[in-house]
Amino acid sequence: MRKSNIKWIWLGLVLITGLVVIAASRTSKTQTVEAQPSTTAPATGIVCTSQPSPNPTFTLTTKTGYINLPDGNTMFMWGYSEGNSPFQHPGPVLCVNQGDTVTIILQNTLSEDASIMFPGQENVLANGAQVQPQLNGSGNVTSLTNVAAANGGSVTYSFVADKPGTFIYESGTNPRKQVSMGLFGALIVRPSMGANYAYNRADSQFTAGEEFLVLLSEIDPYQHQAAENGLPFNLNNYKARYWLINGRGFPDSIADNYASWLPSQPYGALARIHAFNDTLPPSDINYHPLPGMIRYINVGTEEYPFHPHGNNGLVIGRDGRALESAAGQDLSFEKFAINIGPGQTWDVIFKWYDAENYNQATNPVPVTIPDVTNMIYGQFYSGSPYLGTSGTLPVGGEGLNQCGEYYIISHNHALYQITSWGVTMTGPITYLRIDPPQPNTCP
Repeated sequence: MRKSNIKWIWLGLVLITGLVVIAASRTSKTQTVEAQPSTTAPATGIVCTSQPSPNPTFTLTTKTGYINLPDGNTMFMWGYSEGNSPFQHPGPVLCVNQGDTVTIILQNTLSEDASIMFPGQENVLANGAQVQPQLNGSGNVTSLTNVAAANGGSVTYSFVADKPGTFIYESGTNPRKQVSMGLFGALIVRPSMGANYAYNRADSQFTAGEEFLVLLSEIDPYQHQAAENGLPFNLNNYKARYWLINGRGFPDSIADNYASWLPSQPYGALARIHAFNDTLPPSDINYHPLPGMIRYINVGTEEYPFHPHGNNGLVIGRDGRALESAAGQDLSFEKFAINIGPGQTWDVIFKWYDAENYNQATNPVPVTIPDVTNMIYGQFYSGSPYLGTSGTLPVGGEGLNQCGEYYIISHNHALYQITSWGVTMTGPITYLRIDPPQPNTCP
């Protein structure tokens, strides 16, 4: 663990943020990096690691490595990687279909026993037998599930993914240490109705390509320093000083998936959608009738009240269960902030629409736009208040807005958690990017 001078961040944060937004909004990749998957990943949204249905088999290998943090520090981590792939944080997003018989082979390279638990999955097997807690000679629990022995051990888990939803997979061996060190990932079970449904309900459909992950975690750097040096750490002294979203802190959080300067942190958190419009005929180019989808996961020790500005979310599921009564009655509800407790997952659909239908010619914004000749605006300003329209920027101003899109911040509402060891306005922060209704018109 190396703590470096962080004053430079304040001098360049606005510029860095703007440059990263340009990177985050690209739709194609021009570079291949160490952790790049075999197929080209989308610039934004969930990147699934998949295997053929109905018997997908994954190999996850425990590895050690380093991640970059917004204050210029690097952090020693543990993680699950796919097969022989390099270290990554967090672990791969495993996507399977409802009814699949899922097999996961854990290979352990760490110097202590490790394992994987699958909360929410039933009848999990380890090497063909029902999983069991592991006990020492004194009858004390040493692991909540079967382990892969230290320094090269292996264990094979299997289960039938019979319920759709969002789930966690994480270490069950000394989890207070190993999960904090990075042994966790997301498991998505697609419902029988199709990959663009959250559950087997017609009202859980979302726009394909507008599905996003918000995986929230935390780090106590002193725990990680102790692990790096092979020293014990008293968990009574645990205190998180970094909070991350998808394994990154802002402004890196809004960079592309597989950004070249983050080779061990593959997953971005920028949500990019088109303006919702279900009032037009399907033949109209502006017709966009379905919401986006966000899968929230908390693998930390604290509640994270995550707040996307600009819209309320409709919570349709929690902990891999659709919010419905036994008779199938819809029990979903709107939330201003999504307060995810430790170990929870929340499934939320959301949309943004121009409720007033403002148009520069036919329905203008009912205020006089001031003379901006000598005013300076933020770099996300397009020069116009209308979605999809660019205007004249003020003298001395500059913009990174490409096609009149809107950017709306999303962040953890516990403000002390949007820091990186005291550097404020970092940590679990991202943006919602709203493109004009017409698809494929923005770079």
